[in-house]
Amino acid sequence: MMDTLIKALASNGAIRIFVADTTELVREAAKRHHCLPTAAAALGRTLSAGALLGANLKGTDEKVTVQINGGGPLGTIMVDANGQGEVRGFVANPEVHFIHQTTHKLDVSRAVGKDGTLKVILDRNLKSDFTGTVDLQTGEIAEDFAYYFTVSEQTPSAVSLGVLVDEHNEVKAAGALMIQMMPSASEADILMAEHVVANLRPISAMISDGMTPEDIATRLFDETVVLETIPLKFKCTCSKDRMADALKTLERDEIEAMIHEDHGCEITCHFCNTTYRFTESELYSLTVRS
Repeated sequence: MMDTLIKALASNGAIRIFVADTTELVREAAKRHHCLPTAAAALGRTLSAGALLGANLKGTDEKVTVQINGGGPLGTIMVDANGQGEVRGFVANPEVHFIHQTTHKLDVSRAVGKDGTLKVILDRNLKSDFTGTVDLQTGEIAEDFAYYFTVSEQTPSAVSLGVLVDEHNEVKAAGALMIQMMPSASEADILMAEHVVANLRPISAMISDGMTPEDIATRLFDETVVLETIPLKFKCTCSKDRMADALKTLERDEIEAMIHEDHGCEITCHFCNTTYRFTESELYSLTVRS
């Protein structure tokens, strides 16, 4: 089933809701990067959060980049997303895997670390770009994004991010949920939202049970109005031509060394793990400046 994200309103517009099923795109990313379960969960949560951020973009040429580095063994997690529902991302060390000794669940916080930052970069295509940075609170990622929205964007938010990985290292379900209080929210609206959040099931469990984003949103609040549905997918913008452009920035003697010593070269995209091979003749053509 295709991944989708919905935007919705409840309580006469006082509560804004985003719900996303990101199972397929997270599964694709985990396979491409050969992630072990904890790394898959951390990357998947960040990809899902990136989809939420992308849904807020207005221009078709805008994109948002998320960078998380908590000083843990996973290293940097980076995700790009745009307003068309296209998301890509990578984790520096995908072979990291920890199980929490008490809960026996994936220990994402230990893998990510808490001594670092969550950075969100909004690229408005040469217009006034925006960068928001907050200290990591737990390293669990969902709580860190809730803190980011509340502090950096001044929007009180509850965020749920989940990735369900089975014993065969297969992503079975993944998703994201965000509930935000709008300026018009009354005390009753806030209390209602707090009650919903306190009794919230894991988003990955709801998706695993077959619930769609619309099912989830309408079950959380009465009189929920769905405003928009956005298809989501893992999509990278890399290409061999772009890699060739990157090679052109090297000095001529560096390219010649690749020709005569290495007899070609390979370049791997960090975001999608696709490897591009350049033959000696292709490299030679790059040394011929127009």
